[in-house]
Amino acid sequence: MTSAKKNILFRVYFVFLFLCLFGAAVVFRIWKLQVQEGAYWDAQADSLTTAVREIDAARGNIYARDNILLATSVPIYEIHVDFKAEGFSGGSYRDNAPRLARGLADLFPDKTAAQWRRTLDRGRQQQKRYFLLRRNVSYTQLKTLRTLPIFNRGQFRGGIIVEQHSKRQLPFRKLAARTIGHSRRNAPNVGIEGMYNEHLRGVRGVRLMQRISGGVWKPLNSDNEIEPQDGYDVITTLDISIQDVAEHSLEKRLSEHNAEQGCAILMEVATGEIRAIANLKLGEDGVYREVYNYAVGASTEPGSTFKLHSLMAAIEDGHVLPDDSVDTGKGRHYWTGRYAMDDSKRGGYGRISVRRAFAVSSNIGISKVIHRSYQGNPQAFVDRLRTMHVGEKLGLKIKGEGSPLIKDTDNKSWSRTTLPYMSIGYESRFTPLQILAFYNAVANNGVLVRPRFVSAIQENGRMIEQFNPVVIDSAICSPATITAAREMLEQVVQEGTGTKLRHSQYRIAGKTGTARVAQNNKGYIDPKYQASFVGYFPADRPRYSCMVVVYAPSNDVYYASEVAAPIFKDIADKVYATRFDLQNHDHDTLAPLLAHPPAKPGPVHYTRLAYAGLSMGPAFLDGLEGWVKVSGRSGKLKGKKIEQPEGRVPDVRGMGLRDAVYLLENAGLQVSVTGRGRVVTQSPEPGAEFQRGQAAAIALN
Repeated sequence: MTSAKKNILFRVYFVFLFLCLFGAAVVFRIWKLQVQEGAYWDAQADSLTTAVREIDAARGNIYARDNILLATSVPIYEIHVDFKAEGFSGGSYRDNAPRLARGLADLFPDKTAAQWRRTLDRGRQQQKRYFLLRRNVSYTQLKTLRTLPIFNRGQFRGGIIVEQHSKRQLPFRKLAARTIGHSRRNAPNVGIEGMYNEHLRGVRGVRLMQRISGGVWKPLNSDNEIEPQDGYDVITTLDISIQDVAEHSLEKRLSEHNAEQGCAILMEVATGEIRAIANLKLGEDGVYREVYNYAVGASTEPGSTFKLHSLMAAIEDGHVLPDDSVDTGKGRHYWTGRYAMDDSKRGGYGRISVRRAFAVSSNIGISKVIHRSYQGNPQAFVDRLRTMHVGEKLGLKIKGEGSPLIKDTDNKSWSRTTLPYMSIGYESRFTPLQILAFYNAVANNGVLVRPRFVSAIQENGRMIEQFNPVVIDSAICSPATITAAREMLEQVVQEGTGTKLRHSQYRIAGKTGTARVAQNNKGYIDPKYQASFVGYFPADRPRYSCMVVVYAPSNDVYYASEVAAPIFKDIADKVYATRFDLQNHDHDTLAPLLAHPPAKPGPVHYTRLAYAGLSMGPAFLDGLEGWVKVSGRSGKLKGKKIEQPEGRVPDVRGMGLRDAVYLLENAGLQVSVTGRGRVVTQSPEPGAEFQRGQAAAIALN
């Protein structure tokens, strides 16, 4: 082989070797970048990624009609730490870490100073840029946190990153909780929160965020690029004092009768405004809670409360008058020769007037009247009911209204017994609120108004939108039929099944209803019962209508007069006692009887009403806002505002239970109560500093 060929082969070999080594180096570098340094370069890439993210606005508040807070959003904060900030560099961290750990232990005592130091050391060693330090931090805690060593240098030098969130709170806990409802992501909206979500939620803001390792996003700046716009406030029609009575009375009676569930509704006759609505169901743990709005959503067979609808249809069509007679026989009647219908009285009532049949709630009497009136044309009965808007939805603003059911004669399930049984409240379905709206129309001289839960939308006290009463029909029937219906409803209380309500300071008109409830495929064999009472007061000049339904009472007591009527009276008594315009007293004679009117400390609005009702002009309260206390004697009374400094225990001495619990829990304390009456002692003392969630005790006497 010549030397020239050897040189060529050597060069080829050298180039081949070089290419192999170069290729190996490239492969090795690729492997190193992907495996050994992959996480590092991913983090570097992430650090260059920024995006604009939306941030939620502060949700508006929900108020009772007297501006008492029902639902609010309390700001809570999430604290993160950037351990690459200047304050966590070598010398600075060594000098300040012990004091920072002690400060954190004082602020969050669930960890010792040593444990907090280890937490800080771990985050610093890992060089975390977005280390989670603490969730659910209150505003008071945040202010203290910003004063601690290192953190007092701010976000960029001190590494403290603050993210604000909000937590929805109900100051009165379960009071009207289902009607207030909720609005949650990825869940159905419920109640007022859901129906007025567009008003409450506000307009979201914008913040520039940076993605760091691990796919976590952190704020780039301490301020937002576009600030969110807070939501509007919703003013409800609820009266919190009446709501309180409604729920407590309902819970007490449900417990007494070991009932499965129940509801109570109070409505203002002229406007349709709902003043109270309570819904309770017995849980497996034996505690009654608001889990569903039965008053709005639960359609059931109404039973005897529907007898008013039936008789009004027959009276309006000219088939019967209240003084006509009907033979109820001996307490049992067989329809089509095989289906037995019973009256509650053994031996029956014999021949009685239609008015009397309604007062004693005779099933046989009412069904015979309707059958003889419409047996030749049963569809005419259905048509008359429909002209009175029976069987229509009310068109509520709040979601979840149950569908009513009124059969037409072409319905496949219509039979020869449908007409008599429909006339006494079976083979049809209505919600409690739909029944109440009809009775309210009778009290309102035939004017059917839509029930309302919200009266206005406001922004910081400025009116945005006001909701006026909505009339569905100005006359559901003739004035003569309304007059007859009101007379019959009064007789129920004076001489019929509602006589337990007869001895009141005011006249009540209404109707009892005790219905058997079918058990799915079992029908009415071994049925449960539904007890209800619906009516209005004062009977001679109706101002409020009310309905109470108790489902499945036991303990061998299930009649409406024993189960539902007492709840109605509790609510009505409360309204009557607090509404001086309903009473016939000579107010000028009351003031001299009270040398020193016993006004408890409380909202100035209620205090003004109390003294005005006693003809003691509350001029001494002029200029006062919020919560006040009154001292002195008649003619020399003085009002003073109750100061409530932020972060200090409110002074609730002398207050009633409801007001005291509201103030303390709204401040962030967990309250325990002993005794009844007014608050005589409280712990911690008024004005003392406290931590959110701290226990507080009040004693009443």
